[in-house]
Parts: sequence; structure tokens; C-alpha cells
Amino acid sequence: MSSFSSVYASPRVYPLLVLGFASGLPLALVTGTLQAWATVSGVSLQNIGFLTLVGTAYTLKFLWAPLVDRYAPDFLGRRRSWMFFSQLLLGIFIIAMGMLSPSSHLGLLAAVAVIVAFLSATQDIAFDAYSTDVLRDNERAAGAALKVLGYRLAMIVSGGLALVLAGSWLGWQYTYALMGVFMMLCALATVLAPEPEVIAAAPRTLGVAVVAPLSEFFSRRGAVLILLLIVLYKLGDAFAGALSTTFLIRGAGFSTEEVGAVNKIFGLVATIIGALAGGSIMARMGLYRSLLLFGILQAVSNFGYWVLAVTPPHLYTMGMVVAIENVCGGLGTAAFVALLMALCNQQFSATQFALLSALSAVGRTYLAGPFTPPLVEAFGWPQFFVFTVLIALPGLVLLWFKRDEIRQLDTTDRH
Repeated sequence: MSSFSSVYASPRVYPLLVLGFASGLPLALVTGTLQAWATVSGVSLQNIGFLTLVGTAYTLKFLWAPLVDRYAPDFLGRRRSWMFFSQLLLGIFIIAMGMLSPSSHLGLLAAVAVIVAFLSATQDIAFDAYSTDVLRDNERAAGAALKVLGYRLAMIVSGGLALVLAGSWLGWQYTYALMGVFMMLCALATVLAPEPEVIAAAPRTLGVAVVAPLSEFFSRRGAVLILLLIVLYKLGDAFAGALSTTFLIRGAGFSTEEVGAVNKIFGLVATIIGALAGGSIMARMGLYRSLLLFGILQAVSNFGYWVLAVTPPHLYTMGMVVAIENVCGGLGTAAFVALLMALCNQQFSATQFALLSALSAVGRTYLAGPFTPPLVEAFGWPQFFVFTVLIALPGLVLLWFKRDEIRQLDTTDRH
């Protein structure tokens, strides 16, 4: 089996760090960083609220994923061509954003931001499909880990670092110009990245690209239960994290500054460590055993919040709990993304991955978000966090029930 070093040194794996960075860079530039720019420019709160809509493309990207499956410029291959041209156009339009002022050109700036979000979502569709196609079975978790690492580093650069540069050094125009240059440089990584070892033919027609991904998936044995597993696997983690910041401040009694510092430092570092470790462990253990082990660790780590809920506030205790919870969450995320990759047929990987990843957000968005507050009010924080461990159990039971199909994904490529 691959060692920690060899699996990350694979020429199919390490380019995903830079490509993951390219995937994550535009998001903050059209969300948090743009809102900060509008705020310091004196834009009204109502108009700032309007700006939150520019990122809608990220949630609707599955609608045009079949186009990415069906059509591709004959330049760098089926996936990398979409990535390359998206990255070049993103660089141009991010630079264009910096030339517009929120105080005097808010409408035009918002329109350009919508274009950036659309191009970014399109890059994500192609990148997810590319990483699904290019990685060998035993490289999926390592590839997923580097995607997560690159994405999070990009969020730091286009989020926190961009605010520092804009406020103290370069100003907003040159900060956005710098981010656009970074994006264009990432296109070089797309040019140098390898093509998949097996090239699947594109769907013959757009109609096939729309219908065939669904019909192919549902033709598999136990497809509905696999979809249910995708919703349930990280559900306990989603419930525990839904109001974690509110809990640490109101429920556990920590200051806003303490929570911010610990979440920013320990949380980020621990998630990265967990994701990287998950990639290495899965190369040895395989997909099913990794999903089971990491799923158990995800569930058990929620007890850390219960400890904080029943003990006096202590900064080191919070740091340890946040670190452990994020390490376990990073482990689970690496294996879970690897599962999504393994479930995709290479011919339809853009559409299938977009649909599966959208489905994976159902639990977090439509279950954990709405139902966490009434559960906390009904049972209190300590009992709620015990309940989140129980919420994780159905996903683990279903994982065990589908173990044969998941083990088969380790030995059978879906070309």
C-alpha cells in the first residue's frame, strides 16, 4: 500500500493543491471580501444584503453541469480545457471588479461579481470532474485532502489577507488586481496537470448528458440507499457544528475574541491535519474501513462539546475540543469526498459529482440549520450534544449495511 509520502507525491495528486487553491480563490472575493469593501465604502445595509445574492451560481451549478459533460474545447482535454478558460476569464473579471467602486458603480460591480461567481462555479464543476477522473482508487482520499487544503488556503488569501492588503497596503483596486493575477497563474498548473489515464467519451448529445447521468446512477443496485447514506453520513457533524460558535459564546461562556482566535487557528490547522492524515490512512485501509472509522470518530468527537457544556470555561479545554473535533471532521471529509468521487461514472462525472455534492448539503442546509435551535431550546446544550452523537448512528448503520457495494468501489473503476 502507498505510504504517506508516496501517495501525496503522485503526479496525479499534488497538482490538486494548486487547482484546489484556484477553486477556492474567487468565493470570498464575491462574498465576504466584497461585503467588507461595500461596508467601508458606505453602501447601505439593504444594498449590502442585496450583494449576498451574487453567489447564487454556486448552489445552482448542477443546472449547467451537463453542458460541461457534453461540450469541451479541444485544447487541453475534456476537463482541463474548461478549467483553463474559466481561470483566465476569472482573472480578467476579478481585475475588472477592482476597477469599479461600490459607492458609485454598485450595480455594475454586482453584475461583474455575478459573472465571477458563474465562472467560478463552472471551474468547480470541471475541477471536481477532473479530480474524479484523474485519480486512481487509492489516491482519492489524498486528492480530496489536497483539494480541501488548497481551497482553505485560498479562502485565507482572498478573505483575511485581502482585507489586510486592501486596508493597509494596496487599496481595493490593486488587491483585486493581485487576486486576478494569482488566478491567471493557477492556469499554468492546469496546463501542466496530467490528463486522466483513461479518457471517457463525452455523451453523444446534450439530452443524453442531462438524462443519462441519472438513469445510469439509478440503474445501480441499492442506488436510493446510497443517496440516503450521502445525506446521513455527516449529519451528526452538521448538527453539532450548526450553532457551534453561538454555543461557545453563549452556552460555554467564552469571549468572542477567544472563540474567533481558537476557531481560526486551531480549527483551520486541525482540519488540514485531519484531511491530510485521512488521505494517507485511506490509502492503507481502503474506502469502507476508512469511512467507518472516521464516521465513528466524527460522532464520538461531539462529546467534546458536551464536556464544554458541563464544565467551567477554560481556554485550553476549548482549544483541545475544537482541535479534536476539527481533526475528526477533516478525516471524515477526506473519505466522504473520496466516496463521492468513487460513485461517479467518468463519462458523466461533472453532472454526477455536482448532483451528489448538492445532495450532501441537504442535511446541513435543510435539517441541521432549521432543527438545531428548537432542539437546543427543548433539551439544553449538554443533552443536545449527546443527541448529535445519536444522530450520527443511522448513517453508520447504513454504511455497514452497504459495505459490500462500497468495498467494490475500491476495486472497480466506474469508466
